[in-house]
Amino acid sequence: MNLSATVNAFRLIRNPALCLPHATVPTFNDLPVPLSDAFGSVKPDIRAVVLDKDNCFAIPKENIVYKPYSDIFNSLLTHYPPPHLLIVSNSAGTTSSDPLGRASSLLSSNTKIPVLQHSTKKPGCGPQILQHFLNAPGSHVTSAEQIAVVGDRLFTDVMLANLMGSWSVWVKDGVVESRNPFIAWERKLPGRLTRLGYKAPVPGTTK
Repeated sequence: MNLSATVNAFRLIRNPALCLPHATVPTFNDLPVPLSDAFGSVKPDIRAVVLDKDNCFAIPKENIVYKPYSDIFNSLLTHYPPPHLLIVSNSAGTTSSDPLGRASSLLSSNTKIPVLQHSTKKPGCGPQILQHFLNAPGSHVTSAEQIAVVGDRLFTDVMLANLMGSWSVWVKDGVVESRNPFIAWERKLPGRLTRLGYKAPVPGTTK
């Protein structure tokens, strides 16, 4: 159970825009590099990137890059080498799902990217992510507005970015098509909220 997502979901009652992405791409393969090109005429100063794992760049529960996404993954790694790149997963690296760190170690070995060790699952681990980049020598990150979060879930990845005051890129179609009715409902939310006049929060302004 993701208690963090459950608790933070109540914030959506007050501010539904927290689940709206700043940019949307059909699949991980469609990510622009550099990521600053994802936001249209706005060109934010993206100095660090957070990547979700499951159904974003990897098949759920697998700790290796989905082969058709290898080229774009390597492009991201070239443009944002560690310490500018970090994997944040609600499976690998969490104290509840990966208490011995075996999955995160394997994932990091396979991708050459550090995996955040965190006790609070997304979307509540923003402070740990920001602290990671602030403390990482050579990251040059001084504020959350210089971070972009890439993921396939609105209520975890996109909401994480908005709660942090960072930029979000929503990968609309995951590696594997989900038959979960909740996820199908979740995917329709951006269109419905946009028609009601909601917009993604400007990074750095979320309270």
